[in-house]
Amino acid sequence: MNTGDTAWLLAASALVLFMTPGLAFFCGGLVRGRNAVSTIMYSFITMAVVSVVWVLWGYSLAFAPGGDFIGDLSQFALAGIAIDATWGTTGIPTLLFVTFQMMFAIITPALITGALVERFKFTTYIVFLVLWITFVYAPIAHWVWADTGWLFKMGVLDFAGGTVVHINAAVAALVGAMIIGKRHYPGLEPHNVPYVMLGAGVLWFGWFGFNGGSALAANGLAVSAFLSTNTAAAAGALAWGVLSQMRNGRMSAVGVATGAVAGLVAITPASGFVGIIGAIIIGIGAGAIGYFGVLLRPKLGLDDSLDVFAVHGLGGIWGALATGIFAMTAIGKVPGLLEGNPGQLGIQFVGVIATVLYSGIVSAIIFKVVDVIPGLGLRPSHSDEAQGLDITAHGERAYVQDGAD
Repeated sequence: MNTGDTAWLLAASALVLFMTPGLAFFCGGLVRGRNAVSTIMYSFITMAVVSVVWVLWGYSLAFAPGGDFIGDLSQFALAGIAIDATWGTTGIPTLLFVTFQMMFAIITPALITGALVERFKFTTYIVFLVLWITFVYAPIAHWVWADTGWLFKMGVLDFAGGTVVHINAAVAALVGAMIIGKRHYPGLEPHNVPYVMLGAGVLWFGWFGFNGGSALAANGLAVSAFLSTNTAAAAGALAWGVLSQMRNGRMSAVGVATGAVAGLVAITPASGFVGIIGAIIIGIGAGAIGYFGVLLRPKLGLDDSLDVFAVHGLGGIWGALATGIFAMTAIGKVPGLLEGNPGQLGIQFVGVIATVLYSGIVSAIIFKVVDVIPGLGLRPSHSDEAQGLDITAHGERAYVQDGAD
């Protein structure tokens, strides 16, 4: 066991878990005040539900041997994993790899809720979580990251989750938004911009564990991924901010925060394969693509409440494809298009299409199934939505004024 690598991965795991509360504040600040608790609770309950599902069967389905498309249940409830066992050829404990991957499994479905806030029934979401982790997240994680997965064997590059996390969640979010339908009260001004900025800052901070930790070692690759992550986030924030300034004559704080997240999304698959110039281009591209994606969405008649697809879907697709363009042999040992390997871009395209199709189809089936289960259904009543889900789903309010005031 390598104690230095183990220490870094313990810290990285905690950083990735911290991203989910960051997401909660980011999304919670963007909604109406009467839905702030509800929005934050989507993320918080995900930490509880997925943590249990993952150690029981989620990890086994994703990483146990199995076949090309799914793992088996040989490691149900982590059976057969000794406390001193190490993961593959690394020097980290297998149980630490389980833990690190669990944090990715937690934040991924939490991302979906950003498209469905203010109209997704909370109890239904809990059931949806269990089904989605089992039938969508675990299989795609197996395809891309398990050494028996078909996309892994094909050579798809996804250092930290461009396909597995961001495209996967964004497609499910888009499908869910279309199936659930539009809000009765669409359009909103963020009720708490400081929450949005706080959440973006926590996400930026936690992303160092997300990407830097995916090296699975405290080494030069982790440092390179760490630096590329920060660079792309900065470039994405600047790109979105400049476009906002040019179009509106003002630089939106929410826009700069969202641009940083877009840059982080896009660099996620590429962070262990590209250099600084690639990271800058990827970040600028993500900021610009996300900005225009947000402008286009209302014209398409979609009610993706917090523009999950524009940021995570388009950003994830751009990042996955850009990995095939800018990958460098000197960093990730795989050349991309610019180093004379156009085939890698084709392989990345296959990974994107496979993720989009599988997540879209299976997520749609899950949404339809939970909608017809007695006692569930996708939406609260119209009156509950009008009153706000904080009170109707949780019996609590984000902001309470003292009667003496």
